[in-house]
Amino acid sequence: MNVTFTTALVLEAIAAGYHYGFDVIDATGLPSGTVYPALRRCEEEGLLRSRWEKAALAHEEGRPPRRYYEVAASGERWLQEARARFRRLEASVPRKLRPARAEG
Repeated sequence: MNVTFTTALVLEAIAAGYHYGFDVIDATGLPSGTVYPALRRCEEEGLLRSRWEKAALAHEEGRPPRRYYEVAASGERWLQEARARFRRLEASVPRKLRPARAEG
């Protein structure tokens, strides 16, 4: 699988404890049309594992069942590579091309 920023961001969110789609959307700020295909690709590539929660629990809470994701061992290795690559990318971007940081 290609090391893309979007994929790295989704895996980082899962690794940080955001385990289902809407949770990843909230954590990353990415749209659902980006997150759900990324989750599906990561699972197909073996970077993530998933399981559906029990329908009874979701029903008790008045919502659809959630699909929970966790990073697989191969996903951990991929994520380490992505972290290193994006650190190198950030370091190589000329200062004038970096986004301005908001002052607060």
